[in-house]
Amino acid sequence: MEPFVNEENGKTAGIISYFFIIGWLIAYFGFHQNNKTSLGSYQLRQTLLFHLAWMIVRWGLGMILGLIWFTTGVFSLALLLWAVNIAFFVLWLIGLIGAINGEKKPIPILGEPAQSMFSGI
Repeated sequence: MEPFVNEENGKTAGIISYFFIIGWLIAYFGFHQNNKTSLGSYQLRQTLLFHLAWMIVRWGLGMILGLIWFTTGVFSLALLLWAVNIAFFVLWLIGLIGAINGEKKPIPILGEPAQSMFSGI
């Protein structure tokens, strides 16, 4: 009976970790830290890289495009931010569906590198 509970905690941790950094922290400290599972570790590693990549790309691109808009008045570059947001949403959705199904399904582009970058989780 105990392994079933552990895998359910891993699945729960994986699902919660997709909901922003606060969800990741709740999943790690509340579900994973004292009851580690391979599924939970897998999902936590890939969502950590996903959240970090989203913040860096979104904020960095936002600052660069904001400067361009401020200096040139070209507002159409803001459409690029929409495209970036949509791309990250699609990646997020693919990962979340995998977590809900209890699968170790990598997020395209980010899933595999996350497994080696954050192997300590």
